[in-house]
Amino acid sequence: MNELAITVIGRDRPGIVADVAEVLARLGANLTDSTMTRLRGHFAMTLICVGPAAADVEAGLAPLAADGQLLATVRAVTPDGATPPTGEPYVLSVHGADRMGIVAAMTRVLTDVGGNVTDLSTRLTGSLYVVVAEVELPPNSSDEVAGRLARKAAELGVGVSLRPADSDLL
Repeated sequence: MNELAITVIGRDRPGIVADVAEVLARLGANLTDSTMTRLRGHFAMTLICVGPAAADVEAGLAPLAADGQLLATVRAVTPDGATPPTGEPYVLSVHGADRMGIVAAMTRVLTDVGGNVTDLSTRLTGSLYVVVAEVELPPNSSDEVAGRLARKAAELGVGVSLRPADSDLL
């Protein structure tokens, strides 16, 4: 079985997810992990599937991109198998006036203490910038990390919160 990483990006329109999913199902690809979002009118989807060869999936998706409105890429990847979490799950939230470097500064704090960002989204609404990230922190490091994040947030003039993730939610 082949494991494939697929991206689809372009101007949003109704039906993209259905179109891509139908192609993959017709080819016998089992969709294992995926994420999709709309970013200021642009569609962005990344997924991992198991099944057919990359060339077959590329050929199957080609008609969806034929008009130039979508770009679909397919890449064979090496299966990692199930990876156990490397730390404790937390949710980081940052909010404040938009300015350059918020994501870079806050994620650098996490990296410097051995943390890992597992999911991140940002949103700009007017002049308010919001970051929500799921992160894994080294065991028993949350107090130290929260302190470092608070100091960095003060430098940036933004608010920050770090809370344990609800383990009952996917």
